[in-house]
Amino acid sequence: MDIYSGPVFDMARQQFGIVADHLAIPDNERGRLLYPKRAVAVAIPVNMDDGRTRIFTGYRVQHHLTLGPTKGGTRFAPRLELGEVAALAVWMSWKCALVGLPYGGAKGGVACDPRALSKRELEAVSRRYMQEMIPFVGPHTDIMAPDMGTNEQVMAWFMDTYSMFQGHAVAEIVTGKPVAVGGTVGRREATGRGIAYLVARALETVGLKSVEATAIVQGFGNVGSVAAATLARRMGVKVIGLADHTAAYYDPNGLPLDAIAAHAGAYGGVLAGWSKEASIDANTLLTQPCTVLVPAAVEQVITEKNAGQLKCRILAEGANGPTTPGADAILNRRQDEIFVIPDILCNSGGVIVSYFEWVQDLQQLFWTETEVNHRLEQILETAFRQVARRGRNDGVPNRIAAMALGVEKVRAGKQLRGLFP
Repeated sequence: MDIYSGPVFDMARQQFGIVADHLAIPDNERGRLLYPKRAVAVAIPVNMDDGRTRIFTGYRVQHHLTLGPTKGGTRFAPRLELGEVAALAVWMSWKCALVGLPYGGAKGGVACDPRALSKRELEAVSRRYMQEMIPFVGPHTDIMAPDMGTNEQVMAWFMDTYSMFQGHAVAEIVTGKPVAVGGTVGRREATGRGIAYLVARALETVGLKSVEATAIVQGFGNVGSVAAATLARRMGVKVIGLADHTAAYYDPNGLPLDAIAAHAGAYGGVLAGWSKEASIDANTLLTQPCTVLVPAAVEQVITEKNAGQLKCRILAEGANGPTTPGADAILNRRQDEIFVIPDILCNSGGVIVSYFEWVQDLQQLFWTETEVNHRLEQILETAFRQVARRGRNDGVPNRIAAMALGVEKVRAGKQLRGLFP
């Protein structure tokens, strides 16, 4: 399937091949498990503020609908490509299956820079994208959520656009929307909280105390900022490094999170300009000594070039696909030194609480934040134990263990349902 090209999809394909070999999946089954059921590309014409009409490209990839509707985020990014979207959809499938959600994976987005758009232009892009997707999505077909470059407001525009075409409010068409229009408490913080919970479990596993631990977090968006704050305030971890796409800071004595968050809030959510004294090269930051390293930004930041130089005890993958297969080969040889929490487990808190939001919208019965967080931790605990047990029993790294659990569930569903017609 040549339409799925590019380094990110190649990475997803390599990871699947390794797991398929481990599970001894016959060659004639592998294509059906790997390649998406549906990929949609649409033109999005928008009247810009300067009077021009600009055409953006939008995508939506649905990996499989074997176990239920597909589920996945919507990314607005300047260089978004179909192969990247497809890889993210594949990873979402294994993630949902691993944590026991009745979903297949999906992903979508628009090739645009949301920071360069006015609010009116962003709303126009968002609404036209959803309008073009209406024939392919639905509460029991494909449910959207936020991702990089989108937020609660964009989800509210998605919901309103879909609802206007249906003639009534359809809150369950998206998750990650504002609580006032059917969102759930705890959704915005869910991914970061989930990372912190799993880091705590990993620290217990390797015999370390959180109050004696240090952390470096790459990424200061919704995921990274919440993960850093939760690690520091609830667990007593000293955050010594932070980075986003504009700046990186490091102080072995600890960084003042409140001051940095206030600065980011005042300057469009970015870290640039906070300090000159603590500034450090972003790539160098990843290899500084720390207990916990949290890559929580983009794909492919842990590579063959730096994997051998990492000085962390725990690698908590908050981003999707932050570690390349070449880096994995190096980390596999360092299992006694570095405990890896693979991405499909580590960042699963967001889709778990998105599932809770969808269930609440369908039932029109809403939970308290305490209930949401308790249920989140229950699912994460079960998945963490299953991955650890599978890794021990099979003698494989955590990534292979986690992916094997997810792939097996999807494969079993396809075998039981058969091939129609």
